[in-house]
Amino acid sequence: MNRTEALDVVKESIARVIPDADFDTLGPDDAFREALEMDSLDFLSFIETLSERTGVRIEDEDTPQLTTLSAGADFLVARTA
Repeated sequence: MNRTEALDVVKESIARVIPDADFDTLGPDDAFREALEMDSLDFLSFIETLSERTGVRIEDEDTPQLTTLSAGADFLVARTA
């Protein structure tokens, strides 16, 4: 998976949990959990969706790496290479 594909998967996974997420106002390094007002259940749903869509096992200790669009894409690229 290349970085563009990974970024798209991260955005699509967020959109499944927060359908009205506005990615135009969200920068690549903005903490999307706060910006989109995701509570802990929303974030858990995002992690599960991301894992299901990519086949990448995401451990609890990995979640701090999945707080921005850019970091999420980097995480996926590293795990699918």
